[in-house]
Amino acid sequence: MAMISPTAIIQTIRRPDTRVPPLEPGTRARRAFYSAAPSRPERFFVTTFEDLGLAKPILAALGDEGHETPTPIQAQAIPALLSGRDLLGLAQTGSGKTAAFTLPLLQQLVDKPGKAKAGGPRALILTPTRELAGQVRDRVNAYGSRTTLRAGLVIGGASIGKQKSMIRKGVDILIATPGRLEDLMKQNAVSLDGVEYFVLDEVDQMLDMGFIHAIRAITGKLPQRRQSLFFSATMPQSIARLAHALLNDPVRVEVKTQAPPKIDQSVEFMAKPEKIGALIKVVSEKSFERGLVFSRTKHGADKIVKSLNKAGFAAQAIHGNRSQGQRERALKAFKSDAIRILVATDIAARGIDIRDVSHVVNFDLPNVPETYVHRIGRTARAGAAGVAISFCSPEERADLRAIERLTGERFGGPGAGAEAKKSRPARQSPGAGKRANRKKKRSGTSAAVVREADRTIAGLSFMRPAT
Repeated sequence: MAMISPTAIIQTIRRPDTRVPPLEPGTRARRAFYSAAPSRPERFFVTTFEDLGLAKPILAALGDEGHETPTPIQAQAIPALLSGRDLLGLAQTGSGKTAAFTLPLLQQLVDKPGKAKAGGPRALILTPTRELAGQVRDRVNAYGSRTTLRAGLVIGGASIGKQKSMIRKGVDILIATPGRLEDLMKQNAVSLDGVEYFVLDEVDQMLDMGFIHAIRAITGKLPQRRQSLFFSATMPQSIARLAHALLNDPVRVEVKTQAPPKIDQSVEFMAKPEKIGALIKVVSEKSFERGLVFSRTKHGADKIVKSLNKAGFAAQAIHGNRSQGQRERALKAFKSDAIRILVATDIAARGIDIRDVSHVVNFDLPNVPETYVHRIGRTARAGAAGVAISFCSPEERADLRAIERLTGERFGGPGAGAEAKKSRPARQSPGAGKRANRKKKRSGTSAAVVREADRTIAGLSFMRPAT
């Protein structure tokens, strides 16, 4: 089976004497995307969503949203999912992955019409944060606006009573955070017996946040026969093992992590105490219109907001210690230009999709290089240009080098060459290099969390979908 290249060329393998008619919107011709017969390849150029064989109501909704051409992740994932395959997708923020799983899910539900079952959904989408869950719900509603399908949202910080009532009335698609869904399951307020399609979005963040036990409880209640989709920005061993336990012969789709081309990236080197002054200087510039500031910790985010407010700049923070109401009000104020600066941690920022962000400031460098690409991808949306400025203290030089290796950018810095020489030890004990490499690979998640996830994943093998 040939995979589809990022240039959106679908290569189909089929018998040379088999003629396949052009794809018609809403027809079953899309099954021709996958054939086991090794023979002469034929190519279809995917230039519009119509080429993917989506139903007319979905195509009309895409037109309403101004979407015409699939992104690389969509061109690769949608045919595989429409053919019924499980999928493991690796893609960064802003790649269009939400539509990559939402569109085929809607299509398959439209293909099998039926009234939403009271008490349980036909499709379940799990996301790590409330903001991302809301973002996915909005996309599902937008792409399904011309259908009769109903979507529901289940997140913490909102009325559980209203959520129970919504589930009792029946929903086709349920978008949820693991903690609140587990609460509803314990109260027998939701049944997952009828789930035909299961999506785990941002799996790496779910494991980082310690949701592995909730995932185990939820997947244990799912039917064995289902279509399962995993989407993650990174692929550490813990996620690879989870995918092996829960996916059945999945298609792997990967869009290479790279920084958007229209972002002006720069790094300023300074000591930690100098960062606040440098930030105030950045937000004082005329070119600064609206910006996201990233902090590595929740406490750090609050300190940044206090310093900015004291200097006369209106700013608010979103992170895990904020209530749902506080987070929603902060996002609303940022979107409406009531404030020009939003300070966020990486986990809370998942699901933020706001256009016209002129600047992204990495107040603290992330210790996972892929996170850098996710952060700066919040600017330069929809073809616009953007600015990404990172503050690097001496303690963060190793993080910067990791970012350089991933992105291919060279930011330099004082004493970069000499520093590399000094960091090379004269001698290493046997196996020291391997141990260091293992430690680097786990830099995004504490070793304790990884060990706990590994132990839990080891018990998931009995939940693997039936073939």
